[in-house]
Amino acid sequence: MLRLGYAKPGSWASFWAILTLVGLATRAAQRADVGGESTGTSINHSQLLLQRLQELLRQGNASDVVLRVQAAGTDEVRVFHAHRLLLGLHSELFRELLSNQSEAVLQEPRDCAAVFDKFIRYLYCGELTVLLAQAIPLHRLATKYGVASLQRGVADYMRAHLAGGAGPAVGWYHYAVSTGDEALRQSCLQFLAWNLSAVAGSAEWGAVSPELLGQLLLRSDLVLQDELELFHALETWLGRARPPPAVAERALRAIRYPMIPPAQLFQLQARSAALARHGDAVADLLLQAYQFHAASPLHFAKFFDVNGSAFLPRNYLAPAWGAPWVINNPARDDRSTSFQTQLGPSGHDAGRRVTWNVLFSPRWLPVSLRPVYADAAGTALPAARPEDGRPRLVVTPASSGGDAAGVSFQKTVLVGARQHGRLLVRHAYSFHQSSEEAGDFLAHADLQRRNSEYLVENALHLHLIVKPVYHTLIRTPK
Repeated sequence: MLRLGYAKPGSWASFWAILTLVGLATRAAQRADVGGESTGTSINHSQLLLQRLQELLRQGNASDVVLRVQAAGTDEVRVFHAHRLLLGLHSELFRELLSNQSEAVLQEPRDCAAVFDKFIRYLYCGELTVLLAQAIPLHRLATKYGVASLQRGVADYMRAHLAGGAGPAVGWYHYAVSTGDEALRQSCLQFLAWNLSAVAGSAEWGAVSPELLGQLLLRSDLVLQDELELFHALETWLGRARPPPAVAERALRAIRYPMIPPAQLFQLQARSAALARHGDAVADLLLQAYQFHAASPLHFAKFFDVNGSAFLPRNYLAPAWGAPWVINNPARDDRSTSFQTQLGPSGHDAGRRVTWNVLFSPRWLPVSLRPVYADAAGTALPAARPEDGRPRLVVTPASSGGDAAGVSFQKTVLVGARQHGRLLVRHAYSFHQSSEEAGDFLAHADLQRRNSEYLVENALHLHLIVKPVYHTLIRTPK
């Protein structure tokens, strides 16, 4: 809420003083043609201008407006002597508000009032220092007063710190929803999906809204140990949030019970407080899960549609679904490894394994860029440089056979980064089902640089995941 005061407008002298100062920037950037040079020489005094503007704000010289910023619900008032012209250059709201007034009382939330000095400084100098706790109040002020450049800058800061694992992803998600910032909302949602285990074990988990929980439970790219971990996280959330029965039952029905082994399903039914309270709502799903594990996949697929999300694994980190791979000094040379995964999540396939061979090359060159030393006429051609290549990761089965009938394999590679002592997922690359490699794998990574965001202590931390997907081979006649 804004309250206008009535005071004598500032003098024209102060107005011209500002114009004179701004004009300094124009004169400072003039190009001089010295000694017959074909191009001008730039004289840059922009830092001097910034210093003058900081002094102008700090000392209040020639100010023609007064802003009184009151923290909502308190008697605390901060006074800023400012200049109508500079405020109006950035903000149409300030331009209209101060067009015929020289004093304004602004009521702001406490967190916004606490950073109003940073906000004003940005209007004068175009820069500020942001802390995590200040991101939302600064973004609120930029949004309220229509300072688009600061809005974009703070939003970029929030997205960057989400990727680094430092930002409060849940709080920022809810803020993005309230302001309609779709790019920030999607960034928060992606971070939460890739790092659900870390978030579910933190204090933030209790602040998750039912809407956000529903969004997460629908995703197949959630990264967690297994589906049982997701069930326990949901049960913890239900105990804290105590939502209406309809919300709890809808959430419980989003668990992919066929991905949980039968022995663990028996334990859940015997010990889970959530199932004791809402078991009837998921009884059909539990029965279907037991049927899925009891029958062969081919027989089960004759009677049930196995293409639904309940039969699609998420990105599980348990050994049955993949393996971690730490590559030290990844820019040095090619590496290879192998690992095994279960043929499928069905209990019928529990003892059957698929072996996978993996090749990593830090500087693989496409055929079009491979060294060629002479053309057909014998003219020497320059060889491609090693740095022209890009990292490549190839995942292939060690053998093929009937064991994989009716099953295709989706492959995902997670790239970890260590932040605040935790190893978080920074990037994820998915392979097409028919492909042996991800075409964009580390496409923008500079593995030569020791402080690369893709490296942890000069090592590349990967986690290879193979998700078996069943296909309906024979449909039941209608």
